[in-house]
Amino acid sequence: MTTPNESMKLGISGSIAKAFQHSAITPLLAILGLLLGLFAVIITPKEEEPQIDVTFADVFIPYPGATPTEVENQVTLPAERIISQIKGIDTLYSFSQPDGALIIAIFDVGVPRDEAVVNLYNQLYSNRDKFNHAAGIGEPLIKPRGIDDVPIVGLTLWSQDPNITAEQLTLVALGLETELKRIPGTREIYSQGGHEMVLNVRIDPVKMNSFGVTFNDISAALQDNNQLSTIGSMTQFNQEIKLQTGQFLQTPDDVDNLLIKVNQSDTTTDNSPFPRAVYLSDIADVSLKSDIPKQHVWHVTDKGTYPAVTIAIGKQAGQNAVDIADAVLAKIDAVDNVLIPDNVNVAISRNYGKTAGDKSNTLLFKLIFATSAVVLLVLFTMGLRESAVVGVAIIITLAITLFASWAWGFTLNRISLFALIFSIGILVDDAIVVVENIHRHMAMSDKPISELIPIAVDEVGGPTILATFTVIAALLPMAFVSGLMGPYMSPIPINASMGMIISLLIAFIMTPWLSSKLLKPHKKSHSSNNAPTDTGVPVEEDNRLTRLFTRIMSPFLLGEHAPKARKGLALGIILLIGFAIALPAMQAVVLKMLPFDNKSEFQVMVDMPEGTPVEQTQRVLQDLSQYLTSVEEIKHLQLYAGTHAPMNFNGLVRHYFLRSSQELGEIQVNLVDKKHRDRDSHTIASSVREPLQQIGLRYQANIKIVEVPPGPPVWSPIVAEVYAPNTELREQAANDLLQRFRDTEHVVDMDIYLPAQQQKWQVVIDRNKARLLGVSYASIVDTISTAVDGKDVSYLHQAQLTHPTPIRLQLDEAAKIDLKQVLLLRLPSQSGASVPLTELVEVQQQVINAPIVHKNMVPMIMVIADMAGPTDSPLYGMFDMVSQINQQNEQGDSSYPIKQNLVNQPDGLTDVSILWDGEWKITYETFRDMGIAYAVGMIAIYLLVVGQFKSYIVPLIIMAPIPLTIIGVMPGHALLGAQFTAPSMIGMIALAGIIVRNSILLVDFINQQTAAGVPLERAVIHSGAVRAKPIMLTALAAIIGALFIIDDPIFNGLAISLIFGIFISTILTLVVIPVLYFSVMKNKLVIKAK
Repeated sequence: MTTPNESMKLGISGSIAKAFQHSAITPLLAILGLLLGLFAVIITPKEEEPQIDVTFADVFIPYPGATPTEVENQVTLPAERIISQIKGIDTLYSFSQPDGALIIAIFDVGVPRDEAVVNLYNQLYSNRDKFNHAAGIGEPLIKPRGIDDVPIVGLTLWSQDPNITAEQLTLVALGLETELKRIPGTREIYSQGGHEMVLNVRIDPVKMNSFGVTFNDISAALQDNNQLSTIGSMTQFNQEIKLQTGQFLQTPDDVDNLLIKVNQSDTTTDNSPFPRAVYLSDIADVSLKSDIPKQHVWHVTDKGTYPAVTIAIGKQAGQNAVDIADAVLAKIDAVDNVLIPDNVNVAISRNYGKTAGDKSNTLLFKLIFATSAVVLLVLFTMGLRESAVVGVAIIITLAITLFASWAWGFTLNRISLFALIFSIGILVDDAIVVVENIHRHMAMSDKPISELIPIAVDEVGGPTILATFTVIAALLPMAFVSGLMGPYMSPIPINASMGMIISLLIAFIMTPWLSSKLLKPHKKSHSSNNAPTDTGVPVEEDNRLTRLFTRIMSPFLLGEHAPKARKGLALGIILLIGFAIALPAMQAVVLKMLPFDNKSEFQVMVDMPEGTPVEQTQRVLQDLSQYLTSVEEIKHLQLYAGTHAPMNFNGLVRHYFLRSSQELGEIQVNLVDKKHRDRDSHTIASSVREPLQQIGLRYQANIKIVEVPPGPPVWSPIVAEVYAPNTELREQAANDLLQRFRDTEHVVDMDIYLPAQQQKWQVVIDRNKARLLGVSYASIVDTISTAVDGKDVSYLHQAQLTHPTPIRLQLDEAAKIDLKQVLLLRLPSQSGASVPLTELVEVQQQVINAPIVHKNMVPMIMVIADMAGPTDSPLYGMFDMVSQINQQNEQGDSSYPIKQNLVNQPDGLTDVSILWDGEWKITYETFRDMGIAYAVGMIAIYLLVVGQFKSYIVPLIIMAPIPLTIIGVMPGHALLGAQFTAPSMIGMIALAGIIVRNSILLVDFINQQTAAGVPLERAVIHSGAVRAKPIMLTALAAIIGALFIIDDPIFNGLAISLIFGIFISTILTLVVIPVLYFSVMKNKLVIKAK
């Protein structure tokens, strides 16, 4: 019987267990926990990746006619000074180009979008006076963009019917846009590659000259005859009558039959005394169709290439990607043969909802399998009833953790679910330790189970609480990793930490109640009669384990050779640690930020030489697509010539949505489902790079393969920013560096943010001559601009269309082939005679000045590349070039020394400097912050253990096995040929907490034994024998949890770290900790005894 005094000795864990083991509210709390978990699974939005709250804002400031240098000084620099005052700006990029500036403001991760946009608008518009608008500088156009602007569904409309044109597909797409926007939760919906309908007024220059008509005459007539008053009213016969005057131009015939000019008889070419009327149809061809397009979209299958239009559908923040995608596809099915003609097909070119749903469902199944595997482990090692207790405890823990994850604001994505799977092995530890100790006490005592449970829980309660908080202390600092990687990783430490606290409470509240209901008393074990009965500390020894640990540990504890054996053990461990650390140095283990995932898509970016027409770009894309369709894993392609594909997160960061010049192209490659292919997407993308680049060489095209990054995107995997005191030196250094990129092995997909010079014809007007002849300078500019580029002078009003149809005035295409022909157009002079433009202008051949790029107000040129080859890690290619440049500087081979910066941006005032960026920057920031988190975790663990053991030396003994984890981690990666990545580092940090937990259980047991009078040598051997079972069980549970994520391309590093790290360090810990404790404490205990 337990005396009142004994019950008073119970600690917090024993008291909680005693209070809840017979309480009627305990099962109700369990049911509530399960219901909360079910609610969370149903209501939590599902996404493939965490939604990183990072806001980009593009600011366009027009300055028509200005050169890049003019734009830089009068627009860009003042705007940069204004925007840089805003708190929360991370980086400012600017591009000063002809006709205006583009400034990209990147806000710190976590700054709310609304706050960022309001601050930017306020800052720019409250400083309008800093820009000289009278000189022609326009109003800023601000376009904020973030992760929610990335479309989750892409639908490509195409048809095998040769009669279906891109114009007809555009009209279908416009109708669908309106219908799809009616789906609740959708965000921006837009079409890519549409050919807008315009009323083309194509002028015959010969007829226009012969009739004495100018563009101004046509423009004035179209605007003058396209007016309608607002509705007024008048009263007549005691009744109000509505009155409206005029009519809009509504049909092509209205425009065609428009009277443009009446030539008086003295100006007509014949001798007729009557005025001669000039109608638009006399001098122009009027047609309602799309203008000659400067962009094309094609859908490519193994059957052929067809015109297409892509519709991109985004979702609102916080909405479930799976539900929105399903609703979109259901709507498409519903409107088939209603809004979509029978001969128009719809290809799904993107469905992030499906990939998110598949990933979350797969991970939820893995979560269930991992839980079942751990329960089976307990079943085989402790019995059916014990496994039932542990199983129920895990399920309730997971259910409440899922609810806590939803309440925190996380979605069900690959990261948050991986956090739970990876945590399974740790979450189950508390329940296993408590149930195993109750099981052990029941096997050793005939007392009623209700008396045993509080004592058994209390015995392991202190070390369990401490061990739980040591794991939290190891993991939680990772939540403070900065930059783009921070929110990407934060679900792991936060979900795992919440799960740990919940599992601890479940172990003290639910497990005792379940044990009292499910566990049956055992017969008292006769093997325990070896234990001293007067110690008050029950010890059940498994004779086999005791013999094993006696045999293993005796050489290190007893006899005259024990000190030598201990030194040998220490030396062996140091050598093993040294070997493990040497593996990355020898590149036996490759370091990389994140490995590539097996995605369903990749992109091919095509950059033609400046000045290439869209027809040539399209020809190259079609040649490339012919090769790609021969790759069996490719399902279909979309070709985008002169425009861009709907952006993904990568395109958002790299600003691919600004790629809209005729020389730029893009291929969206969609792969068959991963179940139907053996190769992963990265292998396929790597295999097509060389053949595609060979095709591109024939056309002088720069071909780059762009894969969906596994984590936060960057401008490019390898980025070198070149700074120098002047433009010439900067351009020379950048071109030299580009050549170095080309010469470095395995560096691929090189490019430079310095476009080749493009030819420009400058039409110079003789101002004085024009003035003398009475020809308006503005009319000369307007005539040439309208003739060549076209000008929307008015609109055709067609009620059934979603947009007004522009009336576009320009010369006939045949007349624009030669500029000389354009300059034969005549303008009326003051005297009444017409003057040809050739008498007033002169054509000079010039080049377009290259845009000027700034980063944080400092001019620079970016050189970018990617990495292929065996390492596949950009860091190796980058550091290869870093060492080449250092060697060149030392030998003095270069005409200018190059200063290299890895972290801080140079000012570019005195030296040629390079700042290395790209994946290196994120890798550096992440591993730096994780290293700090690791150090903070170690300090927190030390402080926790000092608080528990009231000693400064014992915590050092307990933490000693942390370096042992590397003996398993690095060789494990080398053995499986895996890269050491950020998830591998997460695994190592988690290992620190797990291993310390084992040490605490061992040392706490030794302390209990020695306090009860057991000799130190015997207590040390007992600790291994008695605690081996729960330690091995929890280790196996963690390994089993990790086994379920080892097949994931991104998180297999975490799994390898846990599996090999736990396996090796657990075995070593069971020997090293007791031996180390003995060697340190034996003298202290002898002194105390004296």
